[in-house]
Amino acid sequence: MNPTSFVFTAIWLAGLAVLPGAEPAVPDRLPVPTPVQRGWQEAELGVLISYDPRVFHDGNPSLQAACRTPMKDPDAYAREFNPARLDTDQWVETARDMGAKFAILVVKHETGFCLWQSDANPYCLKHIKWRDGQGDILRDFVASCHKFGLKPGVFTEARWDLRLGVHDFEIATNSPVTLAEYNRMVEREVEELCTRYGDLFEIWFDGGVHTPAQSGPDVLPIAGKSQPGMVFYHSDQRRDVRWGGTESGTVPYPCWATVPWNVKHGDQYARQGDAGGQRWQPAMSDAPLRCDNHLKNWFWKAGGEPGIASLSHLQAMYYGSVGRNSTLIIGLTPDSDGLMPKADVARCREFGAWREKTFGAKPLAETSGSRAELTLELPATNPIPVTHILLQEDIRHGERVRQYVVEAQADGTWQPVCAGSCIGQKRIERIPPNAARKFRLRVTQSVGEPEISSFRLM
Repeated sequence: MNPTSFVFTAIWLAGLAVLPGAEPAVPDRLPVPTPVQRGWQEAELGVLISYDPRVFHDGNPSLQAACRTPMKDPDAYAREFNPARLDTDQWVETARDMGAKFAILVVKHETGFCLWQSDANPYCLKHIKWRDGQGDILRDFVASCHKFGLKPGVFTEARWDLRLGVHDFEIATNSPVTLAEYNRMVEREVEELCTRYGDLFEIWFDGGVHTPAQSGPDVLPIAGKSQPGMVFYHSDQRRDVRWGGTESGTVPYPCWATVPWNVKHGDQYARQGDAGGQRWQPAMSDAPLRCDNHLKNWFWKAGGEPGIASLSHLQAMYYGSVGRNSTLIIGLTPDSDGLMPKADVARCREFGAWREKTFGAKPLAETSGSRAELTLELPATNPIPVTHILLQEDIRHGERVRQYVVEAQADGTWQPVCAGSCIGQKRIERIPPNAARKFRLRVTQSVGEPEISSFRLM
């Protein structure tokens, strides 16, 4: 950083510090989300559906090491792909029953095999006998998303390719393609994905995608032109969102939506953000549904049922992600028949029912406002104790709250029941059942005037 930039940054950060009795900083200096980012945060819960030939080769947890040289017989590997009962309606209906608002399909992963009718990449559904070479799982998936009211997205690959010997963006010496040819193929794949299947909610590059300056494909102009309303995740060209740094489905608290300009993948700022960050880049938490017992199966594997997350595990993930200002994405794994396994479907529905019962009902009381103190009073006729406090900021104006406390009135005095720092899109506080009739939210530190879009008692 040059001296001028350092001085400007120091002044900017000093302006964000809110001291008792000090004038709040000018709010228009705060980073704010784009409409695309805001829509992604408001969705809160989505799924990642992973499917490719590895399902027919006992799951193969990771093929990255094998990508150092081209696959010896990719045709034989793909030939095993034969899901006799594949039903994308059943996949997406399962996601809907869980409460997901969007679904992302892994259309290409480390194997290099594409789940659509690609003209750019011959290693695709055209290449096999399944459905006489006419199958297009992405097409069916998008139609299912429209049918069940979810927003469709895609997860694709540029970093690894087992068929071609692409390892961590490096082309093997005996690869049948050059780096330039590989980059052009990836660009054409992205063009097909972004122009053939209607509006997409998100495009997710596994492990990112190198930029042209890093000798990678130039995919952002293609995606930006054809899908201006799509979340782009991620490369040095653009990162609309960031990974929270683990595959636990949770993030630490606090987890701010803003980060420094030079945030690096996987560092502390990626996990927790920075209240004084100059860039809006909200966090994503992810974990596969089959993640208990030290198993993390993003792709189906026979005998994986003991690893299905318990309901309490999923609840903890939800509180530790959505409840901490992060979007949660849960991985689902269709089996070799092409269906979500019955046990997985049942757990997804159980989780969805819990979410609906806990957060879908009318709140006991709710208010909003642009001030530092908001009070809620429950009707005397309401016998239900309060167990959850839900707080939300109007993130269109940035994250303004820096410290808050929620208090309950008992015997004429106010007693704290919970306190924290970051609110952002959503903060969920669980409290012991409290029979008080009156609660108040006090924002004790903020940048500018707090913009509370919701203060709810549940």
